[in-house]
Amino acid sequence: MLMDDIVSSKFEKERGHVACAIDCYMKQYGVSDEQEIIDVFNKQIVDLWKDINEEFLRPTSMPMPILERIVNLTRVVDLLYKKNDGYTHAGKVMNDCIASYFIDPAPV
Repeated sequence: MLMDDIVSSKFEKERGHVACAIDCYMKQYGVSDEQEIIDVFNKQIVDLWKDINEEFLRPTSMPMPILERIVNLTRVVDLLYKKNDGYTHAGKVMNDCIASYFIDPAPV
């Protein structure tokens, strides 16, 4: 997953994990600048979000509740890995976010 690799590749290397997407991209395309790769991945993520949103709005025979669950799962991944690895290092920001959704939700 690109977002996970962007925010956690250094931490995972310290723990001795296998190669991540950044390492694979470096080897496959001969790119040595990690920031350049991160920029490429971020552009791919933005483009994929556009694709997801466009496809979600098109008529389809797939039941809407299934599509909503897929999009919501994608949104959770985006939330977890937007700025840092909120899954591995859940801190105040992630705790506050979860609390805002489930403990103190905005009135509808």
